[in-house]
Amino acid sequence: MGKETILVVDDEKEIRDLIAIYLKNEGYDVLQAADGVEGLEKLKHNEVHLVVLDIMMPKIDGIHMCMKVRETGDIPIIMLSAKTQDMDKILGLTTGADDYVTKPFNPLELMARIKSQLRRYLKMSGATVQNEDEIEVGDMKINVSTHEVTVDDRKVKLTPREFSILELLARNRGIVFSADQIYERVWGEPPFQSDNTVMVHIRKIREKVEEYPRMPRYIKTVWGVGYKIENDH
Repeated sequence: MGKETILVVDDEKEIRDLIAIYLKNEGYDVLQAADGVEGLEKLKHNEVHLVVLDIMMPKIDGIHMCMKVRETGDIPIIMLSAKTQDMDKILGLTTGADDYVTKPFNPLELMARIKSQLRRYLKMSGATVQNEDEIEVGDMKINVSTHEVTVDDRKVKLTPREFSILELLARNRGIVFSADQIYERVWGEPPFQSDNTVMVHIRKIREKVEEYPRMPRYIKTVWGVGYKIENDH
């Protein structure tokens, strides 16, 4: 898996398709469901990182689907509804939703909310590995609590940005992150000509953690795609 999967649950096909277009343009994988029953089925059989969920739907509505999801999982849920009263928002959020967007909505605003929730969730969960305090990658140890890195018992001094990049790659071993994805996760803002910025930080990390920076053992370059730490350390 190299990118996040978003599930869009709405009984209006036009709304689903519109959201899907914007999500795919941002590089996400998209699943669609027309009601809560279909939405829960999709969740059961796919790895999903965020749900965009309409409230008013047939069979199982958004509120009840949200409650069912919260019984077993903590993935971000963004509610969609034409209802704008404060009580409706409070109801949506108290049943476990992380955010609430009213229809008609600006697709760009929805994308910004989705990215914000994903950043928070992936940072908390570590995406593909448990959220342990210490990550080991071969002879390199990364202590998330103290922000200390050691390689072969040698202490390595990283800047906060360098540490965040290393932690992101180490927590998601085997997954290739583009420069834009790294920039968005670590800097917390939309990427703008981020390739050079990320490349400079990767070079500095290699100079500190690698014995031979030009032949890296840890952070590998996948040419034309991005960077990763191999899964077999």
